[in-house]
Amino acid sequence: MDLRFWMFQLLNGLTTGALLFFVAAGLTVVFGLMRILNLAHGGLFLLGGFVGWSVQQATGSFTLALVAGAVAAGLLGLILQQAFSRTLLGSPFNQVLLTLGIAFVLNNAYLALWGGAPRSLQAPEIFARSVSVYGITYPAYRLFLIGLAFVSGTALIIFWERSRMGAIIRACVDDRQMASAMGIRVDLVFTFVFVLGAMLAGLAGVLGGPVLGVSIGLDFDVLLLAIVVMVVGGIGSLAGAFAASMLVGLVDTFGRASFPEISYFTLFVPVILILLLRPKGLFGRFTGE
Repeated sequence: MDLRFWMFQLLNGLTTGALLFFVAAGLTVVFGLMRILNLAHGGLFLLGGFVGWSVQQATGSFTLALVAGAVAAGLLGLILQQAFSRTLLGSPFNQVLLTLGIAFVLNNAYLALWGGAPRSLQAPEIFARSVSVYGITYPAYRLFLIGLAFVSGTALIIFWERSRMGAIIRACVDDRQMASAMGIRVDLVFTFVFVLGAMLAGLAGVLGGPVLGVSIGLDFDVLLLAIVVMVVGGIGSLAGAFAASMLVGLVDTFGRASFPEISYFTLFVPVILILLLRPKGLFGRFTGE
């Protein structure tokens, strides 16, 4: 294996990490704030992909596909949050059973609406080419995803750490009762964060369309990796989600390329080691109740 192999897998890993960040960012903040492990989050990702594919087929516009995918996932997230918020907040067992059931219902609904054939979105024309990177030819769209993740991650972390709204959300994450006593409408914060997380998942579904395609079952594959990212990065931490997304993307990609027969072993052994050393994750803020 020469240097070009390592460079190619490095870029592939960063691309995977970029997509994981958009999915895991919403998942980790929702869990950190609401203590809800939303196992239907992958279904929101897949909805964004399918809606984006349909819009691109109808209009030819990748931008409209992005908007439509994010809005559709956001609306579904709002419906789920409003319809099941009391049940979801009731107990961890309710969360697991309800959100897992919703995930399977959504999966079958997508199968009925779009069929079982894999779909693929077309990358924007400006990025529908390849460029030379350190001696290898690599798709420009994947490089765009890596850059977008770094820019978006920086913007979200600045929003989280520096803005007034970010301070309100962090206050709710750290001490929900105290935030409520200070006059913060925690229920509105819950809704805002849940919908934002859903929109990020839908956006990731469209962004990943030209790379991963859109197919039934992809939602559960992405969800598994996003949960790994959430745990490794630290629940409730956007900086942790970003760092863990890149780490998990790289480990998963190199593991699949070098040891395909034991790819899950190469992914989960480092995760176990990290959690033995850092039980709360790399940047964990969650203190529990």
